[in-house]
Amino acid sequence: MKKTTTSGPAIVSRLRRVEGRHNALVKELRAAFAHGELTPDGYCAIEGMRILEEAIRSGLKFKAVFFRASAENRAERLLPQLAAHVETLLLPDKLFASAVPSETPQGVAALVRCRTFKAEDVLAKSQTGPLLAIAGVQDPGNLGTILRSAEAFGAGGVLLGEGTVSPFNSKVVRASAGSVFRLPIVQAKLPGILDRMRELGLRLIATSSHKGTALDQATLTGPLAIFIGSEGAGLPRDLLAEMTEIVAIPHSPTVESLNAGVAASILLYEAARQGAHHRDTETQRNQ
Repeated sequence: MKKTTTSGPAIVSRLRRVEGRHNALVKELRAAFAHGELTPDGYCAIEGMRILEEAIRSGLKFKAVFFRASAENRAERLLPQLAAHVETLLLPDKLFASAVPSETPQGVAALVRCRTFKAEDVLAKSQTGPLLAIAGVQDPGNLGTILRSAEAFGAGGVLLGEGTVSPFNSKVVRASAGSVFRLPIVQAKLPGILDRMRELGLRLIATSSHKGTALDQATLTGPLAIFIGSEGAGLPRDLLAEMTEIVAIPHSPTVESLNAGVAASILLYEAARQGAHHRDTETQRNQ
């Protein structure tokens, strides 16, 4: 997003004071946070300095930025990074708190337009890295962790099945540390795209705590989709029956199972490690 050179008093002059809870932008922010979904015109509610700066770094379009009156000083840091046409509002502390339901508010929030994708867009990314297929992960912190690891370890994209928390939930956005802004992510009905995955040559991999190929014996190179099930029930039986391979992550028998975010992160790391080793081997062979 284009930066301005605004500073000092000029920054303060950009802030439009809003006192009423029925202001259209304040109502839109409140509703977006409450529903944890995109607004009808495609905007997502985010909050906190770090997340807003990640959105700027990711090149997202801002509709409006909201500052709490007692955190007005944050505008001096943030506004020079925003295009001049972006609405910037200063809200009384009580009004800001009514719209931003954070347990640890930092006094700044925004409406940003997140990139949207179709299932075929994400499937096309399977040649650049493993795909993740998430079935029923409902904890925002878990999904955010998975998205952060997906970007860190080079996943091609993410498919979110039915029953999975929205990626636009503010807690997911925060836990992803901005990865949600950059990853190709789509909400889809997973059973309906399994055949398409096979047509593209993807191996379908699921995890298990107790049975399957041990992680250090599993081959996680080439086009593949890693399926992660819900925190309690795991992967639904109908999906489990469609998998090419079940991979078991060894752990202490005193622990019943691993957190969904941890399990996904371990598989993504191992896939990245094996992929790097495979590429190094091919390079040496061709020299």
